[in-house]
Amino acid sequence: MTLRVFLTGKVSVEHDGRVVSDDGFPGLQGRIVFAMLAAEREQPRSTDQLMEELWSEHPPQASGPALRAVISKLRRALRGVGLDRNALAAEFGTYRLHLPPDAWVDLEAAADSLHRAETLSRAGELEPACGWALAARAIAGRSFLPGADGPWVARQRTRLRDVHLRSLEALAHVWIGRGEPSLAIADAEEALRLEPFRESMYRALMTAHTAAGNRAEALRVYQRCRDLLCEELGSDPSPQTEAVYLQILRAG
Repeated sequence: MTLRVFLTGKVSVEHDGRVVSDDGFPGLQGRIVFAMLAAEREQPRSTDQLMEELWSEHPPQASGPALRAVISKLRRALRGVGLDRNALAAEFGTYRLHLPPDAWVDLEAAADSLHRAETLSRAGELEPACGWALAARAIAGRSFLPGADGPWVARQRTRLRDVHLRSLEALAHVWIGRGEPSLAIADAEEALRLEPFRESMYRALMTAHTAAGNRAEALRVYQRCRDLLCEELGSDPSPQTEAVYLQILRAG
């Protein structure tokens, strides 16, 4: 049975019917170390990188022993899914997590699902694109290590947010193509709540309202976009957005 690693939402590992759940890890520090090693398991992490993430500019006096204690507790936790101490190996001042070759990690699955969704959508294959985009959104919409504030966690949250936004955008285009503009409107609005300056989502929202037969609302979306860009950035909508706006005007 495939070993499955969940780093979004509640951190957990599942294998052969056994589970190490969020509270089975050695606290937030154990979850952070595990996430760093599982998310990029092909690349060893130095003790300095791990300590920077755990303690940033305020490491404890005995940070080396403190890190080793976290690693030791993490090894014991992972035995709960059949991973022996060699799975979390110390190698020349670094640590590396060795998972089975077919292990499934949710962060990797989200990125792969998004790539498939965007590729299929561009090819006009809306049904399979929809499934992959929904999978990416389901993972990327979850929280990531609440309470952690190190630089690696911040970068991962940024990447996850980008996957979330792009999955919403892919879905909006899929719903429009499938003749379901109300779903496109909901996902476009959700994307704009997360990123109000994302012009491509205003274009999708305008298109969705037009497809729903609400040309007036589509024009209001354009004005909303224009006002925000003018007030906040001192700029006008892009030529692409202007083109969608003019197309709607002419269609009236």
